[in-house]
Formats: sequence, C-alpha cells, structure tokens
Amino acid sequence: MLRDAVRSLAEAKIAPHAAAVDEEARFPQEALDALTANDLHAVHVPEEYGGAGADALATVIVIEEVARVCASSSLIPAVNKLGSLPVILSGSEELKKKYMTPLAKGDGMFSYCLSEPDAGSDAAGMKTKAVRDGDFWVLNGVKRWITNAGVSEFYTVMAVTDPSKRSKGISAFVVEKSDEGVSFGAPEKKLGIKGSPTREVYLDNVRIPADRMIGAEGTGFATAMKTLDHTRITIAAQALGIAQGALDYAKGYVKERKQFGKPIADFQGVQFMLADMAMKIEAARQLTYAAAAKSERGDSDLTFQGAAAKCFASDVAMEVTTDAVQLLGGYGYTRDYPVERMMRDAKITQIYEGTNQVQRIVMARNLP
Repeated sequence: MLRDAVRSLAEAKIAPHAAAVDEEARFPQEALDALTANDLHAVHVPEEYGGAGADALATVIVIEEVARVCASSSLIPAVNKLGSLPVILSGSEELKKKYMTPLAKGDGMFSYCLSEPDAGSDAAGMKTKAVRDGDFWVLNGVKRWITNAGVSEFYTVMAVTDPSKRSKGISAFVVEKSDEGVSFGAPEKKLGIKGSPTREVYLDNVRIPADRMIGAEGTGFATAMKTLDHTRITIAAQALGIAQGALDYAKGYVKERKQFGKPIADFQGVQFMLADMAMKIEAARQLTYAAAAKSERGDSDLTFQGAAAKCFASDVAMEVTTDAVQLLGGYGYTRDYPVERMMRDAKITQIYEGTNQVQRIVMARNLP
C-alpha cells in the first residue's frame, strides 16, 4: 500500500518536473510541496514529535519510489533523515522536541555537516572548531559538499571541541540557518542530482546556546558514524530507485523500437541485458531491505550490512543506468530521454556518505 501510494504521488506530482529540475539545476519545490502535503518529507520522525513514525524499511521504500522518477527529489526524505538522526540517536529530550517537531510539520529541512575541504573520507581530520564561552559555544570553520545547504533550516554540525583527542575530541551541534555568522557558498556545478543544491557552509563566530550540543561533549564523531550506519541504507534505496527507473524505461523502449522488422526486445542479446539488469536490481533490493530491517532492530552486524547495501546497490545503479543508455542507443545519449539523467544521477551514489572504497574498508573491518 505504501509503495503504491508513493509511486502514484511520484508519478503524478514529481516525475513531470524531473527533467526541468535537472535542466535548470533548480530545487524541486514541487516535490517538496507534494511530499510535505502527504507527510512523506521526513517519514522517519517518531510519532511523539508529530511525525509519521515510519520504520527503516518504510523510509527506504519512500526514498526508492521517489528516486525512481527523480533522484534530486529523493534527497528530501533521505537528507532529512541524515541531518536529524544524530538528534534522534543522541540528543536530549528537549532538543528532540525542539527540532523534530518543526521537521515533522514541514517547517524546515535538516542537513548534515561532516565533510570539509580537507576532511572527506578522513572525516576525523576536520578543522571546524567549537570553543566554549560561558553558556554558549562559538563555532568557526567551513563545511563542504553539504546537501540542501541554503534550503534547509537546520544543520547538524560536527566540530572539534578538544584538538588533542582527534575523533574523541569532536562534538555535534544543531546550527540554525538564521544564526548570526552562518552563510553559504555558491551552488556546486555538478554532473548529476542537479536539483539538490550542494554548497559550502561557512561558520563565522556562530554563537549558539550550550544546550544545542547533541549528546555529551566528545561524542560527536561516534554519533556521526552511528548515523551513517543507518543512513547508508537510504543511499542504497536511492540507488535502487534510480536503477529501477532506468530498467522500467528501457523495458518499455525496447518493445516499441523496431529494427530488422521486429521489436529489439525480441533479440536475445537485448533480452540477456535486461535479465542481468533485473537480476542485479533484485539482489540489491533484498540486500537493502534486509539491511533496513537490521537498522530497525539495531543488529550487531548493521555496520557491515549498511556498508554492503550502499556499496552493492550503488555499483548496480551505475551499471544498470549505463546499460539503459546503451539499450536506447543514440536516443539514450540525448536529454530528450530520461536515462542519461539517471546515469548521471547514479554516479554520486558511489561517492557520498562514504565512497565505495571506504565502504569496502568498513566491510573488511566488520566482517560478520
């Protein structure tokens, strides 16, 4: 029922704008409005804060179905979870009430600020600092590659509070867009997901109340990593949706396209390509859904399974979208058809929330 509902909404309200959102590199406001109106913009927020209270599997299905028609739009529910999960996992009850309630209502999106110009895969090497000043913390630094920066109202920011302790000297804070000293860089010009703004976030003497720290001092990095164990599965879901959208389109196309007097779908070479695409997508789906169930239960092997799902599904998405372009031939290479956009969008799923090389390191360190 959930899948049918989200698919109908995505096809009616999001799909018609997907090409323009990509072409104009503009935020998919239509998608945000449609998702918010149907309480699908941040389904993971617990019911006690006015949220839908969706479990990890339901959240995955929402993201997958939105990504099937528009990857940029699927980053609305995905990044709302990424940005707010640190608060849900480690924040005080007051902090949860204060920020989950407006998120659930649709009064503001949540972004996640971990990466920096010189701290990508080595996130613990960050330089953003937070210095205590009475009942306040003062933050200074630059965060890079921040999804939905400038559009989101709320930001989970990781900053160094004790430089002598490396990862154990990092703390997490909630910063608001309206806080004095917060500003944003120009939007990055990207290969794909062009409808989701990616910008730098500048923190220039941003003074915030001490109660906006998420969890205890020095626990920020642990919270950030724990968050990624859960949210990598949402990237797997996004990759899965992109791949499914590409397969669905290619499947329809090969039945219509005639060469040598018959539909190209009748040729075994084309059939084998479609079979492989469908098989790999199904394998990725099972891995992703199983990881979502583990996320919900908090299983001990979640770190391995989350990394495996993200890594496998994103590799599949890149392969399937490339094959979809191939199946459409010259038409696949043009912007008149959606598969070239899907191929461009798929690439980022192999990179963000930990490159697939990092996922393999994570898996090797956490072999079940």
